[in-house]
Amino acid sequence: MTTTTGTLTTAGSVGSAHVRVEGRAKVTGAARYAADLPFAELAHGWMVLSTVARGRVRSVESAPVLAMPGVLTVLHHGNAPRVDGDYVGTLGRPDPIVACFQDDHVPCAGWPVALVVAQTPEQAREAAEALAVQYDEESHDVAFYAGRPGTYTPENSPMLQAETLKGDMEAELAASAVVVDAEYTTPQEHHHALEPHAATARWEGGRLEVVDSNQGSMWVADELAKLFSLDPASVRVRSEHVGGGFGSKGVRPHQVCAVMAATVLHRPVRVVLTRRQMFTAVGYRSPTTQRVRLGADADGRLRALDHQAQNLTSRVHEFVEQSASIGRVMYDADAHHTVHRVVPLDVATPTWMRAPGEAPGSFALESALDELAEKCGVDPIVLRSRNEPVTGPVSGLPFSSRNVLACFREGARRFGWADRDPRPGLRREGRWLLGTGTAAATYPSGAAPSTAAVTAEADGTFTVRISAADIGTGARTALTLIAADALEVRPDRVRVRIADSDFGPAMIAGGSMGTRSWGWAVMTAVDELQDQLALGGDIPPEGITVRSDTSAAVAALAAKERHSFGAQFAEVAVDTSSGEVRVRRMLGIFAAGRIVNPLTAHSQFVGGMTWGISMALHEEAVRDQASGSHVSADLAGYHFAANADVPLVEADWVDDPDADDPVGIKGIGEIGIVGAAAAIANAVWHATGVRHRHLPIRPDRVLLSGSRDIASG
Repeated sequence: MTTTTGTLTTAGSVGSAHVRVEGRAKVTGAARYAADLPFAELAHGWMVLSTVARGRVRSVESAPVLAMPGVLTVLHHGNAPRVDGDYVGTLGRPDPIVACFQDDHVPCAGWPVALVVAQTPEQAREAAEALAVQYDEESHDVAFYAGRPGTYTPENSPMLQAETLKGDMEAELAASAVVVDAEYTTPQEHHHALEPHAATARWEGGRLEVVDSNQGSMWVADELAKLFSLDPASVRVRSEHVGGGFGSKGVRPHQVCAVMAATVLHRPVRVVLTRRQMFTAVGYRSPTTQRVRLGADADGRLRALDHQAQNLTSRVHEFVEQSASIGRVMYDADAHHTVHRVVPLDVATPTWMRAPGEAPGSFALESALDELAEKCGVDPIVLRSRNEPVTGPVSGLPFSSRNVLACFREGARRFGWADRDPRPGLRREGRWLLGTGTAAATYPSGAAPSTAAVTAEADGTFTVRISAADIGTGARTALTLIAADALEVRPDRVRVRIADSDFGPAMIAGGSMGTRSWGWAVMTAVDELQDQLALGGDIPPEGITVRSDTSAAVAALAAKERHSFGAQFAEVAVDTSSGEVRVRRMLGIFAAGRIVNPLTAHSQFVGGMTWGISMALHEEAVRDQASGSHVSADLAGYHFAANADVPLVEADWVDDPDADDPVGIKGIGEIGIVGAAAAIANAVWHATGVRHRHLPIRPDRVLLSGSRDIASG
């Protein structure tokens, strides 16, 4: 059981450990997920995806399938309802993959080309697998590598600063006593939450109702309204329980297909994706190539920092994996350059995935910092402390709080870092070489405008309504505690209802901004409610309700750099006979603002760190160049950390007050993975003396890495 170091606590509920308010319902099976809810006359849709990487659909031979038992319809580009895919939504223009069946164009393998709907899911699947689709196939290109032809720097946008530059990079590199110039790569990775994507659509009383598994019910409702040219008030989306999302559960083809079929058949239709379909239909983390150049004085003080990141995107929609962004916050230098570049290929569009940009970017930058420390003969933690910025290295803004060095001090103490011999390849237990490594972590801490309604009920309880999404983070419980403290009542007197678009606009569960944004809205509503209650008088049977809107208040956050920070530590053992790498222990210490619920916060940190083990050693989606499709698109061929791969993982935090922030909360859902892979890779170097710059660190790569000790056993 972890202890908490200096955890912020109050006399109320916030800061104390609480089990999830919906925990009993989940473990007993009473909680209903998107594919669990019963509907009268429910039909089932099964998506048919393209088997070619580029071309056009010549024909969909639906007649034989329509004659099969239970089949109700086959939708394709020749008969599907028309949608408007040319709109600007919450996060910009949509990926064209959601405008299903609008033409015969096939831009990648796994592109939706048809939907078979039947009375039962078994009938739908059998018919979908029997559906013959003929293509006019065209040549394709899916090869991704550094600096390949067609690579370009994207334009700036509100969500992307493509390039930053200050100082004379080449001059500072030339004047540096020590230089690191290396290329790092990360592979394609996939979300694959425990609950697959699922949606049920129906028309009821002139309104479109969708029960879905998503990261923002209002977000999805707004996008569907735009796609189908509907009055936003006529669309309702609910998503009460979600079994994980990690960035992939926005608007996806399965929801659109369900709405199309429900519209055509005038009955509820459910579409659930398979694991194989999730490899192409819901996004993924793009592979990256990253060149990092560091120039420093002999003592390790940075003179130059150059981070150039490249990722792939589809030919139909641009997505930028902002891997170079992490250096804009972490380290200053006299010359500082970061840039993102993309190359369009015949592939599905990537998307946000837990700690987008920071996860792969931290592997490259924090590995390069470790290489610099080695060349300078400086302890990796000391090197980082010598390059600790006073203000934002690029923005020049003051930090709202920055306690990364406190994380390193506490982590070093608990991990036993002071006893570490910095020389690599010296510690051995039998056939195992042992090593330790560390890395820094950071992730932005923002907030977005949100609304919340709080009702004082006649029976003395309170009801909170907000379009928040609990994707496993414990947000429902955190909001209960925040509301209880603001109302100065016990948590059992507060009922929090979430994930219903009828509750009004609210931030999505993404960007580590959800709980902070929602908590702010709830606290604002409570303040206004208490003002009304202070006037006295009885509460009427319908209660007294106040609705808040934080649109104006959150704008003030832009005046400072607001980030969570952390320090990752790892110990590994490397088998000299097989090349296997085992993580023996991990410790993460974080500075993440006010911790609302230590129980679920600890779970979030440990979950991210565990994913870091997968990222470092296991995860790698492989694409066949000839077909453009994935090799082994399932959870047998796509490896990730199993129970036996996960050692003792400890997570804790230090005090991280933000004096001018009315909420004090920072996001914790994503920072746990940041730096974790780098800490493991740095530990592998310490164990073997060989640097691994390409993830994952597979046994074959270890054996072929050139270590004489490993090769000879």
